Amino acid sequence: MSEDFYEVLGVSRDASEDEIKQAYRKKAAEYHPDVNDDPNAEEEFKRIQKAKEVLTDEEQRAAYDRMGHERFEQADKRGGFDGGAGGAGGPFGGGGGGDPFGGGGMGDIFEQFFGGGGGGGGGRGGARQGADLRTSVTVTLEEAYEGVTKQLNITRPERCPDCDGSGHPPGADSRSCPQCNGRGQETTVRQTPLGRVQQTRTCSRCEGEGTLYDETCSTCGGEGITREDASLEVEIPGGIDSGQTLRMEREGAPGEGGGPNGDLLVEVEVQDHPEFDRDGADLHYTLPVSFPQAVFGDSVEVPTLDGPVEMDLDSGVQSGETRRLRNKGMPRLQRRGRGDLLVHIQVVTPRDLNEEQREALEAFAEASDEDLTVDQSFFEKIKSSF
Repeated sequence: MSEDFYEVLGVSRDASEDEIKQAYRKKAAEYHPDVNDDPNAEEEFKRIQKAKEVLTDEEQRAAYDRMGHERFEQADKRGGFDGGAGGAGGPFGGGGGGDPFGGGGMGDIFEQFFGGGGGGGGGRGGARQGADLRTSVTVTLEEAYEGVTKQLNITRPERCPDCDGSGHPPGADSRSCPQCNGRGQETTVRQTPLGRVQQTRTCSRCEGEGTLYDETCSTCGGEGITREDASLEVEIPGGIDSGQTLRMEREGAPGEGGGPNGDLLVEVEVQDHPEFDRDGADLHYTLPVSFPQAVFGDSVEVPTLDGPVEMDLDSGVQSGETRRLRNKGMPRLQRRGRGDLLVHIQVVTPRDLNEEQREALEAFAEASDEDLTVDQSFFEKIKSSF
């Protein structure tokens, strides 16, 4: 398996964000552990996810291109990339846990290798993708079989409509931040056991704006964000299973500094079914069979998610035997074909026998004990009595 993130996704080093996402979706569909039986599929799937996260984040991708794979992974293990795009402990934002240089995050990693600032992600004019949001949706087994469109009603953060996310009214009086001199960043120099280290952080007073405003937006209280109700439609593909997650791009929290919205992650829960048990793409059904049906054989009706089908039972079928109905299970997600329906035979022992049934069974038992040869009418009598 390749280590280089570009090779993992099969894209060139100058690929656009859309090309990277398209390649990710194709690779993810191929290597998802639910659809790929290869023992290395889960590891490769995680590698594909990591490659996409890094290469679709402008700041992390720039760092990856400059540092190379090995150095980047070393920095990541030190905690410099913890939190991902837009996260509180993300690159260049400070606070990356486990950093030996005092928690300065990726800003310090840049200082260590290259000197100078860590690149504008937490400072003035830096654009960050918004955080991903999560919700859940419940579907029936029939809906998971056919595929369905579901409506989601969620409350999510939105960019304030009155100030467009700036936190202050349009035309509010402003002045340059005296703490950072309008740069949006503060720089400190510290002496460490490894030498002199310069750190650049987002200005704590103006929060990277470089400007202070005399008024705050009354709608959002200066936060630039309001919470709004949203109604969305999500397409549930046929074959979806419990625990799988759908990604609705750009339906998450708003970005910072003009950055794009995050995504909405929708976790799917498939309800239990009263008749069928599910095992991946296969379904299991327990078929009750009467004693005469087991003895003489019969043509029985078996329910499926496509409607009932006829199945022949051989004479002498035993309880616990299984019959497989091909392609009568669930669709295989991202793959062609369907699973199977496994029909488990359960011979039902009669309890409350009427007089005719009791006499028929006693005659059958006597005939069996004496090893008598009986004509067809004898068996028809037993069969018809149940």
